[in-house]
Amino acid sequence: MKKLFLFLLLATVSLASVQSQVLDPVKWSTSIKKISETEYDLISKATIEDKWHLYSQVVPDNGPLPTLFTFEENASYKSVGKIKESKGITEHDPVFDMVITFFANTATFTKRIQLTGDKGTTIKGEVEFMVCDDTRCLPPSYVDLVFEIPAPKKTETVVTPENTDNPKVSEETTEIVEDTVVVDTILETNVVVNDTIKSASAESLSAVEQNQKQEEKGLWAIFFIAFLSGFAALLTPCVFPMIPMTVSFFTKQSKTKAKGIKNAIIYGVSIIIIYVLLGILVSIIFGPQALNALSTNVWFNLIFFVLLIVFAVSFLGAFEIMLPNSWANKVDSQADRGGLIGIFFMALALAIVSFSCTGPIVGTLLVQAAAGGSQVGPIVGMFGFSLAIALPFALFAAFPGWMNSLPKSGGWLNTVKVVLGFLELALAFKFLSNADLVLQLHWLEREVFIAIWIAIFGALAFYLFGKIQLPHDSPITHISVGRLSLGLLVLAFTVYMIPGLWGAPLNLISAFPPPLDYAESPYGVGNSKVGGGVIASEDHNLPEGAHLLPPHQILAFNDYHKGLAYAKTVGKPVMIDFTGWACVNCRKMEQNVWVDDKVLNMLKNEVVLISLYVDDKRKLEDDEIVESQLKPGKKLKYIGQKWSELQTIKYKTNSQPFYVLMDHNEENLIEPVGYTPDIEEYYGWLQKGVAAYKK
Repeated sequence: MKKLFLFLLLATVSLASVQSQVLDPVKWSTSIKKISETEYDLISKATIEDKWHLYSQVVPDNGPLPTLFTFEENASYKSVGKIKESKGITEHDPVFDMVITFFANTATFTKRIQLTGDKGTTIKGEVEFMVCDDTRCLPPSYVDLVFEIPAPKKTETVVTPENTDNPKVSEETTEIVEDTVVVDTILETNVVVNDTIKSASAESLSAVEQNQKQEEKGLWAIFFIAFLSGFAALLTPCVFPMIPMTVSFFTKQSKTKAKGIKNAIIYGVSIIIIYVLLGILVSIIFGPQALNALSTNVWFNLIFFVLLIVFAVSFLGAFEIMLPNSWANKVDSQADRGGLIGIFFMALALAIVSFSCTGPIVGTLLVQAAAGGSQVGPIVGMFGFSLAIALPFALFAAFPGWMNSLPKSGGWLNTVKVVLGFLELALAFKFLSNADLVLQLHWLEREVFIAIWIAIFGALAFYLFGKIQLPHDSPITHISVGRLSLGLLVLAFTVYMIPGLWGAPLNLISAFPPPLDYAESPYGVGNSKVGGGVIASEDHNLPEGAHLLPPHQILAFNDYHKGLAYAKTVGKPVMIDFTGWACVNCRKMEQNVWVDDKVLNMLKNEVVLISLYVDDKRKLEDDEIVESQLKPGKKLKYIGQKWSELQTIKYKTNSQPFYVLMDHNEENLIEPVGYTPDIEEYYGWLQKGVAAYKK
């Protein structure tokens, strides 16, 4: 009996020690490799404990935090190329619903430098990274890196692996600037076949296959949208009049009808080749890494915003985007050569002459396809677009009588162009919104975005009803049935968006506006919710520092002291949620456990939730910057570092998620818990903690 009691006691102590363990699963070492007398590779190697993984330098938006390197500026050297990383494991993550690249066991990052003088130098840097296992994630860590480079003419020296706590590094006199971090390795969207991946479970492989199917659907969507855009381009003043002229040329110049049809088909195929080559060119220039970064890179999104604004203003009639006339003249002269080459140059002449109408559409399609991150996206988009352009020429050449049914050219062609301009204008703000979301500036929050779209589509409705005239419009004596129908459709869409200002989800356009929680008020202008669904008006606003945590509408605080003060006011216990924006298992808990009715009821009505994000990269105020108690000599620069250090010092653990129930004296009501996917177990923990508080 005594042995059994002793065994249980030891097991309990062991479990408690595991729960409160401060984890450090990644060890970093540095070395150098001599490439030439003046060039060296700086090698940073991460040794990762079993079951943990480190993330790549490139991760999708709203995913985990990437591994980032910074190096001290030094006149003794200059960077050569980009930081390269070893081959990682690429899988679809069902929680983030995206493809993510990570490393297991080891990872190597290589930065090439070139000495600029005849002396050696010491290069100091820092790596920021986060790691996760199957049940938890750790907050971002920062490790110093030191590389000793010998003088150029000395014998090759290899630096032995440095300890991460190297005493030579002093941040107090070091100015750190961010280096360009772009990987050269191709990040494939399927499973990388290596020794680690071969042991992947059937479940993981199934997830990857499912993601590949989703990507295929995305390419079909690009093709379909591009195909429709091609038909829209046909109905512009630059292209539509060319159809009867070109088809008539082929039928009259050909000796037989079959020859005319053949030439028209060759002409259509040439159009497809020209635009597909353009798509291939874009894919080659950008490469897979850049295309993958388009949707998350702030500067790309801002550039796209400006481009689409320019395209929209052009379509609205302010100016025309035209290629140099000399190009058209040179190409036109080649078209007179006849034969296959002449027909190809005729197709190229069409592309150049019609550029003022097709250019903005093609540019928008390339932007949209490239922003999807797929290298074949621009190619698929250009194929769909050119196919829609080419089909009419082949069909009308085969059946010339059909041309009699074509509507006559007129002012309606400019109307099509203006409508496309309004659509370009609306789409431009999607890219501006992407940049705002990444930077978390809150300048273009949901209400502002929806208001802008209401204004754009409202103006389009007025235009279609003839209440607004633009520079190249013909006088309107009456409105056609088609134009009236389109105007009513646009007006209905505009009215549909108005409730979005008051919190309506707007499912028809859910992919375009910022999410519901990225708003001045998550529940619309003038409304918010408190506690168990009680609506608060302007006279009963949320407490200071509080917000509603979507999608569960839980009243939550992100500031420890404000949350504790509110808990004392309302007489409820505090639940601290140590979490992270990029914490996979935190999202699993919120999506799978917190949604349970009884758990959700307790979180809303029985406790005061304080969510502390350990990876919050916002800078601390100057008066809040203090020296780290865990790493003497280092300063706490970010809000997340402050909460991470609080968790590590007070609770002797640094993994997330981590939940604490405490009273107003900041004493634990019950033993804290980590990742607890079992709903009944988590609910029981909440019940015991609340009961202890009430006693």
